[in-house]
Amino acid sequence: MHRRRRTALVLTAAIAAAAPLLTACGSAEHPGAAAVVGGQRITVAELETRVNEVRTAQRAAVKDDAQYKQAVAQTAGLTRDTLHGMVIDRVLLRAARDAGVTVTPKEVQQMRSGLEQQVGGSKALETAWLQQYGVAPKRLDDNLRLQLEAQKLAQALGADTSKPAFWNALSKASRELHVDVNPRYGTWDVQKSSRVDAKTPWVREVTTTGTQQAT
Repeated sequence: MHRRRRTALVLTAAIAAAAPLLTACGSAEHPGAAAVVGGQRITVAELETRVNEVRTAQRAAVKDDAQYKQAVAQTAGLTRDTLHGMVIDRVLLRAARDAGVTVTPKEVQQMRSGLEQQVGGSKALETAWLQQYGVAPKRLDDNLRLQLEAQKLAQALGADTSKPAFWNALSKASRELHVDVNPRYGTWDVQKSSRVDAKTPWVREVTTTGTQQAT
């Protein structure tokens, strides 16, 4: 696989999933919010809109009811994973700004064009990101921007996304932003820059063993 595409895939998987799960705590100080990052609310309504975007895209991509149900079952943790992505997006943006890193729309488009050439077009890329990472087509550019921010941040730190320097930068940004997650969705581990799921029956435990160490 082409190194650039492989890097993007690794970053998506690493950033979209939580580290090994611990017990959860959390704050109920922000009713109606799924999370608060840097004093800015991510509302439950916003989170539900993002989740519905994915479900709508899945329904459009899979006409067969049985296949659609299978797709839903395979993304049972979609709500929590989506919230994690929304939080890490803001944390990564803060870490990138702290390091003087920026990403331009042109860079995002160049990355997208390269990936489209490799997978067989825009539709194929959208389908791949939807199926593998639960990213709705309308959010694909946002996700690619996140990938580029992560890559450029790691480069600015003289490391890569598997190294402590990169994750330490995210931890620092998490502390600065005072990430607070609604207990319904878990809490936020500042040291790992990851959501920590509550130990409840409806939680699907996800780990990324080996993923963050891929290069």
